[in-house]
Amino acid sequence: MRKTAKIISTASAIAALMGSLSLAPIQTASAAELTPVEQGKKVAFNRKKGNCLACHSIAGGSMAGNMGPPLVAMKARFPDKAKLRAQIWDATKANPNSVMPPFGRHKVLSEKDIDLITEYIHTL
Repeated sequence: MRKTAKIISTASAIAALMGSLSLAPIQTASAAELTPVEQGKKVAFNRKKGNCLACHSIAGGSMAGNMGPPLVAMKARFPDKAKLRAQIWDATKANPNSVMPPFGRHKVLSEKDIDLITEYIHTL
């Protein structure tokens, strides 16, 4: 009888533990927990938003395009982050023949998304 009681006690403990585990919150990183650079990367790689990979090669990106220049050494190319943001906002200001969409002027991206992409691209 002792053996049966011990088995029931152990089974009860396991059931209680399993029940409490199912109530534990799942830990996932929300957008608020990501750094601005990480958020910017998500927007830049998002095919429905920035879609930078459609034209540019970016480290860590897949199926990158080759129409635009590779996004490397961006701090050296754009020491002034405001100029990089202006380029993303409307590349035709610096080069009227640019094929890069004017993401800000045409409201393709929000101000926040452009700021986040700028933060990310400037780290490359």
